Amino acid sequence: MLAYWERLLTKTPKKVIGLNSGTSYDGIDAALVELAGWGRQTRLHLIAYRNYPYSAASRRQLAKLFSPRTGRVDRLCRGNFYLGHLFATAALALIKEAGLTPAAIDLIGSHGQTVYHLPRPVMVEGIPVRATLQLGEPAVIAERTGITTVADFRVRDVAAGGAGAPLLPYVDYLLFGRDEGRCRIIQNIGGIANLTLVGGGLRPEEIIAFDTGPGNMVIDGVVSRLTGGRFRYDRDGQIAAAGQVHAGLLAKLLDHPYFAQKPPKTTGREEFGDDYVTAVLAEGAKYGLSTPDLTATVTALTVETIARHYEAYLFPRYKIDEVIVGGGGASNPTLLAMLAQRVAPVPVRRHEDYGLPSAGKEAVAFAVLANETIHGQPASFPAVTGAAHPVVLGKIIPAFGCGRDRPQEKTTSRQR
Repeated sequence: MLAYWERLLTKTPKKVIGLNSGTSYDGIDAALVELAGWGRQTRLHLIAYRNYPYSAASRRQLAKLFSPRTGRVDRLCRGNFYLGHLFATAALALIKEAGLTPAAIDLIGSHGQTVYHLPRPVMVEGIPVRATLQLGEPAVIAERTGITTVADFRVRDVAAGGAGAPLLPYVDYLLFGRDEGRCRIIQNIGGIANLTLVGGGLRPEEIIAFDTGPGNMVIDGVVSRLTGGRFRYDRDGQIAAAGQVHAGLLAKLLDHPYFAQKPPKTTGREEFGDDYVTAVLAEGAKYGLSTPDLTATVTALTVETIARHYEAYLFPRYKIDEVIVGGGGASNPTLLAMLAQRVAPVPVRRHEDYGLPSAGKEAVAFAVLANETIHGQPASFPAVTGAAHPVVLGKIIPAFGCGRDRPQEKTTSRQR
């Protein structure tokens, strides 16, 4: 066993797969990267990236897990293993598409699927309890792939008194913070939008990062509901582009208390999920808004909350050289155009301009974090999450026998 770990730790470069399913729960992002070194010496090369969409039936199963009304204990228990199989299938499919075998892969980092996130402490029998829950059993992934798997990245930070989020700032610091002469905002627009300020001579303890509010979550929810499920998101921002922003409704939406909270802060589906979308639809109906107008308005909500946080916490203190956008929102030209107009003259670019897939940034990040974990490297910023100290993230599930001593499962490109 010791020989196995010594080989794993000293091998360079390593081939590592990162897996993630975001708060929009539309599918599994899988990225295969080569990683040399760790910490500030990390060097990354992207080999392959794919998104494996969930089937309609899978999405219905997942939706039952997110709601306190339907998320029964038996469903959560079974869903954890069900998701583990889906994540394993995605990893095996990516390996096959890359023309490799599982034996060529050194490590998997899987974020899983966040089901519930409770970063604010609640007293339970005199104990202040924070909690977070990600499903997608890593033991299933390790068993089916024969690859050592790192998962459950958020819980150690929560145990140390942090919010367990955001976790991408450490990776943003490694990938984009080396050029100290350029001060950059790394803006992720997934289901939730979050930012990281790096470069400009900032030391790790000075990194600023937090969730600005909804990213694609509300847009997707509005589009799905108003189209009766025919569309799950606003492809290329076409619906919003055909509408007009309703200033009155936008002003009302901007009154949400989360936007007035000072960072560090984090949010999720608990605040901006289905119940919030229902309230937005009701308000839109009061104003008699069309589908394009309401879609344009909630798109503006994402943009405006991002820009207002820049204006409140970043622009007054730092000379920003550029904004680099990743996440699914980077594929929405209408949203990007609105953001570029709102933050001008600061240029807005996409991760593709730097050799990374915008939609797969988080999958890449969890590959990097898995590599940090096996090297025992703390990969959290207490100033960002609120934890008492930096922590090593994740739990390690060794491959069978800590080696390659059993036949590997045949790969399949079909997502089950």
